[in-house]
Amino acid sequence: MFDFSDAVGSYARGEAGARGAIFTRREVVEFILDLAGYTVDRPLHRLRLLEPSFGDGDFLLSAVERLLAAYEAHAPERSNRVGDLSGAIRAVEVHGDSIEGTRARLLDLLREHGIGEEEAKALLEAWIIEGDFLLVGLPWSFTHTVGNPPYVRQELVPDGLMAEYRARYSTIYDRADLYVPFFERCLSYLDPGGTLGFICADRWMKNRYGGPLRAMVANHYHLAAYVDMVDTPAFRSEVIAYPAITVIRRGKPGPTRIARQPRIENESLAELARAMRAENLPEDSGVLEVSGVAEGREPWILGSFDQLKVARRLEAEFPTLEEAGCKVGIGVATGADRVYIGPYGNLDVEPDRKLPLVTTRDIKSGTVEWRGLGVVNPFRGDGSLVNLADYPKLARYLERHEEKIRARNCAKKNPNGWYRTIDRIHPDLTTRPKLLIPDIKGEPHIVYESGNLYPHHNLYFITSEEWDLKALRAVLRSGIAKLFVSIYSTQMRGGYLRFQAQYLRRIRVPRWSEVPENIREALAAAAESKDAEACNDAVTALYRLTPEEATAIGLNGEQERR
Repeated sequence: MFDFSDAVGSYARGEAGARGAIFTRREVVEFILDLAGYTVDRPLHRLRLLEPSFGDGDFLLSAVERLLAAYEAHAPERSNRVGDLSGAIRAVEVHGDSIEGTRARLLDLLREHGIGEEEAKALLEAWIIEGDFLLVGLPWSFTHTVGNPPYVRQELVPDGLMAEYRARYSTIYDRADLYVPFFERCLSYLDPGGTLGFICADRWMKNRYGGPLRAMVANHYHLAAYVDMVDTPAFRSEVIAYPAITVIRRGKPGPTRIARQPRIENESLAELARAMRAENLPEDSGVLEVSGVAEGREPWILGSFDQLKVARRLEAEFPTLEEAGCKVGIGVATGADRVYIGPYGNLDVEPDRKLPLVTTRDIKSGTVEWRGLGVVNPFRGDGSLVNLADYPKLARYLERHEEKIRARNCAKKNPNGWYRTIDRIHPDLTTRPKLLIPDIKGEPHIVYESGNLYPHHNLYFITSEEWDLKALRAVLRSGIAKLFVSIYSTQMRGGYLRFQAQYLRRIRVPRWSEVPENIREALAAAAESKDAEACNDAVTALYRLTPEEATAIGLNGEQERR
């Protein structure tokens, strides 16, 4: 049987970064408490607040200050402070040193409010739970949950512990980070009408692993507020993160109020919180209110609503890229590039066991400038592995590197096919014309390759038997690709986007057979001349864009000649 105490203990003794501990600035903590409605004008001693990972006590200390102030205002007798206050808070933490440090600060705070040593210790005994939040027992449901859940990748969690988490939490899907089950458990413990207020990485709102959690919210909760905190000093130390504040209530779905990158200053944050919680949204508040953000597992679209309106219209009228006869894929991952990839002429294997390879560096200029690399191909045309006995040069080459090749996970899982690349190679892709697209870019970088090279794994590709690929390249570079990718992709620091297959497949285009001849000719001419204005005019006609729609996706005004 797996020893959870050992695994949790090891995790608890880890450094703050390894535990996903990032500490929140006081101004942001107060803002989240305001957004969640945990305010001193309410009888907080009659409510129940949960802090699932209190760390250095950023949220817990502020919440206790509010609880004590509200108690003094709403319970003038205060004859049984331990009885009145002991059920008001439950705070969980796994890290022993953090618990002791926060306990000491809470004792000082309670003393400042005239609470004696014995009463203070009794309250702390009731409030603080030591242990792994995802495993510990909780006494009841809560009216409020607030905090900054830990951001921990699965590979940092012991396998046995991760298996237990998966058994308990249905939202752990694919490569979900540990904050996802924190959301699940906290939401499931909310009273009807209860509120969760978290500051956390925003990755789950759009990417694949967040799908089950998004569905949970859409089916049973109301996404009440979203505040984009990217590029704001939200934390006490500088961290590479993409944070957002999310306020979710247990109740019927409704509109979502959205704010972006607020100034981190007490007065302005308090004013913003009042606007976001107002019954009627004040004019000139800078807050948007939209409906239908949470729809099943679909990504949450929280960006430009002018662009979203265009995208929704195109989604209703046009097929997806693949429905229109295009295939989207990704190049080969080998698991050992230093073995499988090298100068084409130096790969000492049979001529039909290597392919010329195109990488991101080959297309940096916007056209293909092959640097002469190749990739060893251990697959037949039908996708099966070749018999090494039939290829003595290939066999000798692989055997020289056998130790490195067998060390890969894909080789350990399939010892008989130890010499395969992670991804299956389809040689016929080499000779097919294709569009090549690197992953992380601020703008779509789309290059036509005439059918001579096989793509590396850091390149996505589009092939088609129906569309003219040069015309399609003109369409995608016009702003159409960026429109769909920016809506559905998680944004990286610096405004970069992920041009991955899952987002490229959401692009809408008409079927080539339905494109009028005059627009075909205009696209072909624009692709040949690289005339951005002519291309934008052709794309505007292709999608029947209004002037407002064209402006929303950047097809009007000065365009860089690309």
